[in-house]
Amino acid sequence: MANTEKFLWCVRAGEIGQVDSVFLKQNLLAIGWPDVGDLKEIGHDREALKKALVRAYPDRKPGAIPGDAGMLYRFVHEMKEVDPVIYPSKVDGLLHLGRIAGPYRHDPKVNAEFPNLRPVKWLKAVPRTIFSKAALYESNGIMTLFQVKNHADEFFAAMKGQKVVEGPEETDEFVAEQIEQTTRDFILKTLSKELKGHAMAHFVGKLLEVMGYQARVSPPGADGGIDVIAHKDELGFEPPIIKVQVKSSSESIGNAPVQALYGNLGANEHALFVTLGTFTPPAKSFAQGKSNLRLIDGGDLVDLVLQHYEQFDSRYKGLIPLRKVYVPEPLDSTGESL
Repeated sequence: MANTEKFLWCVRAGEIGQVDSVFLKQNLLAIGWPDVGDLKEIGHDREALKKALVRAYPDRKPGAIPGDAGMLYRFVHEMKEVDPVIYPSKVDGLLHLGRIAGPYRHDPKVNAEFPNLRPVKWLKAVPRTIFSKAALYESNGIMTLFQVKNHADEFFAAMKGQKVVEGPEETDEFVAEQIEQTTRDFILKTLSKELKGHAMAHFVGKLLEVMGYQARVSPPGADGGIDVIAHKDELGFEPPIIKVQVKSSSESIGNAPVQALYGNLGANEHALFVTLGTFTPPAKSFAQGKSNLRLIDGGDLVDLVLQHYEQFDSRYKGLIPLRKVYVPEPLDSTGESL
């Protein structure tokens, strides 16, 4: 029988479990954004929350504000008493199951960095191993507060003391692909938002440098649409010289700009067209017949970023923060890696 519960909330105790003791010893869910103040005083309005967040955190990226406001709104107004909640603890490694036990309150005396609170009644703590990989993957979301939807029945069964019947199990390959695709989407979205215009040319220049080239970024609006000139020797006299055009938009690049770049080549020169978007079939067809022309679309660019990520400096690692993780390696029927 399907579960009739409407919501199953998942809450994290900070990025590294900073307020685990508040969660489990004081029976309180605690979330941050301390500079906003008492959320009840802002009113029952998401737009008011957005404005309050902008005032409190003027350096916060504008694209993050709606998501922050949504989480705060849900924590104060949408989470209801007796709603079920799960907390994956990074301290004891268990998954704690409980129910919301009271209304929101603001109390910086409990924890100055995590002053927004909801009382919780913990019902039990269970090992993570009883759940499917897919359910665990869903519960490990990066947001502070979110709804568990796809595999909620597994957690509801554990909460009721019933045998956990795992839902359709994703394969190890599928889970690994999900993680990889999420990472690739993150890189592409970050580049698109943070490196508009000529800033993208500087990033491509740095990428070429970590790949072993010397790279000179042209001034904005340089003649011929050449954004970067790359070469192997330090002085740039020895061929081949690589002329690079860079587009920071996600639109599809047609044949005309590709031909225009190619028309700027001299003897022993190569052309590289880099875009966060894609290329049209005619543009690809034109490039296929040219041994000294290479097209790099958004997917190709992400491949290069991942391949050379460790060689980037702190500036670009800070822009695209990544860390190594281990994921299950899919095996074929003989036990060999796929």
